Amino acid sequence: MTQHTPFFEALWQQYTDKTPSASKIKSLFETHGNTVLNDHIAIRTFDHPSTDISIMAQPFIAMGYEEKGSYHFQAKKLDAKHYEHATNPQAPKIFISQLLTAQFSTDLQQTVQEIIAQASSKLAAKDLVLQGRIWDTPSYAMYQQLLAESEYAAWLYVNGFCSNHFTVNVNALAQFDSLKAVNDFLIANGYAMNTAGGLIKGSPAQYLEQSSILADKVAVTFQEATHEITSCYYEFAYRYAQENGKLFTGFITNSADKIFESTDMHPHKPSGN
Repeated sequence: MTQHTPFFEALWQQYTDKTPSASKIKSLFETHGNTVLNDHIAIRTFDHPSTDISIMAQPFIAMGYEEKGSYHFQAKKLDAKHYEHATNPQAPKIFISQLLTAQFSTDLQQTVQEIIAQASSKLAAKDLVLQGRIWDTPSYAMYQQLLAESEYAAWLYVNGFCSNHFTVNVNALAQFDSLKAVNDFLIANGYAMNTAGGLIKGSPAQYLEQSSILADKVAVTFQEATHEITSCYYEFAYRYAQENGKLFTGFITNSADKIFESTDMHPHKPSGN
């Protein structure tokens, strides 16, 4: 099955190295008698011609994936596309987003150009998504500068090219019949959840419900010192059947907008907390 090919195994290994909570949660589900299947994988990038969505999609296109949906995030200044495998409905969907750098300040645009220039000799590498941070050791001052304008840009500067998150296919879990049940289970086991836009984003009327834990934090060595910075997170998706009887396979922009905030350095807190 596509999600168990060496390429996807490498993506998972790279991801869990930065997201130990994902491995623990997957094992927790399995210990309780569930088979964990992956609904989708998300990837972040810059809209530079050497790194944009079309570049990041190349290895997936080569494996038989096709573009299915386009999305725009006005507030976060992002575009995204999702891809599905042409013949294997069990293969995880791929969601690739890119920062629309021209919509930001001249300073941010210049910073992104500098970052890309540092990596110019490595941009032609096969499977760029597996290469991680291919530019110089990050500057904490530059990270803070990016963070002031875009959490997404700052995150990408520190983490580089990788899977931003994997997603548990809740429909395939034998011991859970709803996303709420999954969330209750995770909270009972001590995991902090993303509550931006509500614990559950989406609704049965939209044919998709999503939730996620807050991103793990990892120690990052900057030029100036070591700081703990958000890495990646684990998401959970429950899909509903449409009028034609088939499960919805797309994404909801408003929900995804809030899911992005799982990596925020200062995550949303519910009112009163």
